[in-house]
Amino acid sequence: MSHAPILQTLFPNIDDWGEIGHACIDTLLMLGGSLLLTVLLGLPLGVLLYLTGNGQLRPMPKLYAITSLLVNILRSVPFIILMIVLMPVTYFLVGTKLGIRGAIPPLVIGAAPFFARLVETALREVEHGVIEASQAMGASLWQIVRHVLLPEARGGLLAGVTVTAIALVGYTAMGGAVGSGGLGDLAYRYGYLSYKSDYMLVTVALLIVLVQLLQMLGDRIVAHYGRR
Repeated sequence: MSHAPILQTLFPNIDDWGEIGHACIDTLLMLGGSLLLTVLLGLPLGVLLYLTGNGQLRPMPKLYAITSLLVNILRSVPFIILMIVLMPVTYFLVGTKLGIRGAIPPLVIGAAPFFARLVETALREVEHGVIEASQAMGASLWQIVRHVLLPEARGGLLAGVTVTAIALVGYTAMGGAVGSGGLGDLAYRYGYLSYKSDYMLVTVALLIVLVQLLQMLGDRIVAHYGRR
């Protein structure tokens, strides 16, 4: 028995469920691409913040102050405003301001500083005794970062990736208001502009499910790979 009549009865204003499926795929593509680039940029930035902080392995007050200020500025700008401001930069980088490609640069620029702070916090929780023991054995700075800091902070780093992924889901939804595509775009065009509340309800429900799945997956990964 087909489920189409049931769905049509429950959500009479939704004409094309395939469009919702396509929007889900677009959201997942934006999330996957931006999360990968966010981790690649945010991880070294977070390590830099940690190393150059006061009392750390390579304290550089001026560099830390500049980097910290830049991170704080990017974190303080609401994402939808950041996305609009960065449109010329986005067009220069990827050749378009719209769609999945147009959404990824501002997503990364907005989320990488957030993730960098989480990385810095996770590294600060590593016991100094472990670091001092590595220094006593003659380990270089790179060896300490690679073989001591990152492995010891693995649980916190993985938890940070989970938190960042969930934040990116919210960013992708907000980006729909300026043409990024995905579920946020459907909610804005049909749910808000066309007053079709069915689209709003379905997209919100799908976003909630996505967030719950990311949280559960992240918790399991942290429990399995994180060190206590």
